[in-house]
Amino acid sequence: MPNERILVVEDSAPMREFIAQNVLAAAGYDVLTAADGREGLVLAQDLQPDLILTDYAMPHLNGLELIEALREANLHVPIILMTAEGSEALAVRALRAGVYDYLIKPVTAEVLVEAVRNALQRHWQSQIRERLPAHLLEANRRLEKRLRELGTLVNIGTNVTAMLDLQQVLNSVVEAAVNLSGAEEGSLMLLDEQNGELYVRAAKNFDQKTVHTLRLPVRDSLAGQVIRSGKPMVIGGKDDPVRLNTQFLVKSMVCVPLRAPDKVIGVLSVDNRLQARSFEPHDVQILSLLADFAAVAVRNAWLHAEMIRERDTLDAILHDTDDYVIVVDTNDCILFCNATARNAFGITRTDFVGKPIDQVISHPEVLALFAKAKDVLSGRSRRSEITLGDDKFLNAQLTVIENVGRAVVMQDITHLKQLDRVKSDFVAAVAHDLRSPLTAILGYSELLVRAGPLNEQQTRFMEQITASVHSITALITELLELSRIEAGFNVDLEPVAMERVVRKAIESLQHQKTQREHTLTLDVVPNLPPLIGNPLRLQQMVTNLVGNAIKYTPKRGNIRVSLWRDADNIVLQVADNGIGIPVEDQPYVFDKFFRSERAASEYDGTGLGLSIVKGVVDQHRGRIWLESQEGVGTTFTVVLPLSPSNPDPDPTRPRRTTGKLVAS
Repeated sequence: MPNERILVVEDSAPMREFIAQNVLAAAGYDVLTAADGREGLVLAQDLQPDLILTDYAMPHLNGLELIEALREANLHVPIILMTAEGSEALAVRALRAGVYDYLIKPVTAEVLVEAVRNALQRHWQSQIRERLPAHLLEANRRLEKRLRELGTLVNIGTNVTAMLDLQQVLNSVVEAAVNLSGAEEGSLMLLDEQNGELYVRAAKNFDQKTVHTLRLPVRDSLAGQVIRSGKPMVIGGKDDPVRLNTQFLVKSMVCVPLRAPDKVIGVLSVDNRLQARSFEPHDVQILSLLADFAAVAVRNAWLHAEMIRERDTLDAILHDTDDYVIVVDTNDCILFCNATARNAFGITRTDFVGKPIDQVISHPEVLALFAKAKDVLSGRSRRSEITLGDDKFLNAQLTVIENVGRAVVMQDITHLKQLDRVKSDFVAAVAHDLRSPLTAILGYSELLVRAGPLNEQQTRFMEQITASVHSITALITELLELSRIEAGFNVDLEPVAMERVVRKAIESLQHQKTQREHTLTLDVVPNLPPLIGNPLRLQQMVTNLVGNAIKYTPKRGNIRVSLWRDADNIVLQVADNGIGIPVEDQPYVFDKFFRSERAASEYDGTGLGLSIVKGVVDQHRGRIWLESQEGVGTTFTVVLPLSPSNPDPDPTRPRRTTGKLVAS
């Protein structure tokens, strides 16, 4: 609320002037000032401010004494207490005295304005609640109840449409219908089209005998009338019960149809047999939505059954597809291998089904893919690249099939590899040729500035030109670096102390880390052996990973860089508590130019940093993977063999097995 009056009580003149003029007045508030507690008490009583911001240590009256005096004078305004002598005891005394907030100096202008805004908001909200008539509060309570009901309905709809177990879906719908409507019991009946009867498929608070025996004919029942009309029905609400059949009496009831696209397939109903409480129109609306969810679930179950019936057709298609398909059971014995795969891997025997895969296929990369993926969880997949001869490449994806085994599907990507090489050569050539005109643009821009004074608009244009040139130059540099890595340039290998590489990379990012006020912890196991690698490339890899953690972690975040040995490998891990990466984007983070939607909209970048990291890791025969959750953070793990001739055989996440962690 603009122009609210705030009284600042502060004995330090510079601090009083800074808070009053530079912070609060600049934020649009009407500010009064007092030099001590006694003067503040007088001004507060005379001018009735909307909020008081007071220091604790002051002459005549300290902050707490001022608060007590204001309460004795029956002046109830929100108060924020500031102090440079913060302690738990003082904080407790302040809160007991009724302060709205407690700030410890020094405090930033942003924090101070936010505290004032929150205190005023709380104060006005409490004033509104105290002054609202009872009938308005009751109306608000009812509105909040409706909103909670709708929120619950949305959550239930999301959950039930995602469930595969039809019975679980229908049970959830009936339970939600009873809870949201406040009914005593509920049921969901489906239509048996063969005999024209409705039978109970799910129920709540019904006895089991009724659930198993209750069947209602469509032609002469109330539920059948809902089936025939396709419209909800509300009955009862009086003390006299309504008879639904010879043994079933209710005092009130709501029935709503379950609609499939072209017909009504069932009825969802709730009722009261003991209380004569009538149902309201919004109960009918909620039940209708739940019935729609149930109808979707039933239809999904029908579609699933249809899918099972079509499985044999799919098997026939797999035999003739151009993709290479191999399926093994949980013991790595072959269940299926189509003709395309048999021809590619030289399988001539006809009795391969049921045989161990290593007795049927000799291709080392295929066997390695199956061997390395034994620990892949159900529903997860693993990708690899298979080489056939010198001029053919396959993209292979291994997927675990629960209760069956694992399946590998491979596609011929030879033409894509060729296109990628052409593209890389083209990018390198274009990037190289762009440097000369960019240098000329930058040079002439600097000459224009030196040639004479520029007006404000011209100066702004020149700054934009210079910034754009630098941005394009950075992109070209990264493109060239990526091209060199992919082409195998600068791969001279030597013993490299990874601890020194990591520390140099962190030192080069010190300015960025300080600007964003991050806490960076380095954990290094002592006496790590050197690995054989390229020190410049490895430092570039670490710099990109740590730089990403700094960039995508909000201010005052935490970053941890860990380095340890695991068997014949050096393991580097960079973890942050930044914005995280959406699950759907994680498979693509190492692709060139890929950036998630949030990263692209809020942060500058080219989308090449992680591609360069992946190139360096691949160049050193290592492995890299990530674990990330939106809003929680991201952890990148790099495993580098001590010797590039011995690539890491285990893709699972390693653990520290030796040494003691030291922090710096």
